[in-house]
This record gives sequence, C-alpha cells and structure tokens, in this order.
Amino acid sequence: MMSDMITSKFSNIVSTEKDIESIIGTPGRLVDNKVVNYLDEHCQRFLSLSPFCVVATADKNGKCDASPRGDKQGFPFILDKKYLVLPERPGNRRTDSMRNIIENPHIGLLFFIPGMGETLRINGKATLINDAHVLEKMMEKNKAPLLGIAIEVEECFIHCAKAFKRSGLWDPSSWNEKESLPSAAQMLTDHSKLTDMTKDDIQAILDKDYKNRLY
Repeated sequence: MMSDMITSKFSNIVSTEKDIESIIGTPGRLVDNKVVNYLDEHCQRFLSLSPFCVVATADKNGKCDASPRGDKQGFPFILDKKYLVLPERPGNRRTDSMRNIIENPHIGLLFFIPGMGETLRINGKATLINDAHVLEKMMEKNKAPLLGIAIEVEECFIHCAKAFKRSGLWDPSSWNEKESLPSAAQMLTDHSKLTDMTKDDIQAILDKDYKNRLY
C-alpha cells in the first residue's frame, strides 16, 4: 500500500504489473528458465568462494531490513542441496534480521565474490538454530557462532553483472580517496545525540570493537 506522502510527491505512479511490463518489458527464455530450487554444483562452487552476502528479511507487517554478513571465503555451511546455514557472529546486538525471522521466515540472500560482477541470489525460508554440532563446523579463531540462520532453499539463480559494470564497484580507479569518505564516528555522534560521548570516544569504541569482537 502506498503512503499518502509518496503519492503527494510524485504525479505518475506505476501501480500494476501490467504497467511495469509496458515500461520494462518481459523476460526472455533464458531468464525465465535460469531458476533452480536447490544448490547444484555451480551454486555450491559460488558459495565456496564468497566471503560476503546481504540478507533481506521482513517482519510480520512487511517492514523490511537488509543486513550485511561477511566472513572467511566460503563461510556459508552447506548442509545439503536444500539447506545452508549462515553463522551469526558478534554484532551490535540489534538483532533486526533474527527478530524478523521469528515473525516471518521468508528470506532473500545476495552473495558476492570480489572482482566478479555476477552475483548469486538465493530465496527461501529461514529458521534460527542453536545446534552445537552444526555451529562447531563454522568455528573461527576457536569460537563457534552465537547462533545459526538455517535456510531452506526455494530459489537459486545467477544475477547479471550490469549493476557492477555501471557502478564500477570493483574498479579501484573509480573509488573515492579515503580522506573524502564519510566518518562513521561522526555520523554516529550526530545521529545518537549522546551528549556525554564525543566523536573521538565513539571512534575508540569502534576501533576496540573491530579489533576484539569479530568472533
């Protein structure tokens, strides 16, 4: 359902599937036929080389969240052709994705391999697990994950590289100089409005967290 605020800002709303198809068109046979419902050897090979993914979830009301997950190359634990598990490492304890999964099991995953433009999309249903014999298989630095996100695979397909080609994401010559990047500590300072904490205090917290709480 569109909000009144959105409809007040824009005058030409696209609101039906027919409208979308009239503008974008319809997929060809290759796109229509590229989806599989299990982790075949190609999907498993892709996952074995991926150190990063984005996890998309939504709560019972459809409120969405997308969260990054990164670890050593090949970090997803593949149980079999229908199930994989993502390790839940120490984070900021907001647990947005996990709370959503409890309310709504539907999940979308987008896996990346550095330098490769194509990505792997996996959709399915998720469950939080605390099975020690599974979590131990994802041990890093002698520490098992706090929990696991187990995914029952419903759809897998490769996504083309156009977004990466347009963005130049993997091209270092397109990157901004580090000095010009936004300061996370400054953003946190301004957003949190905690009067007893300075930018330097928050930067120190971040530095300590990155050093001591990756696993």
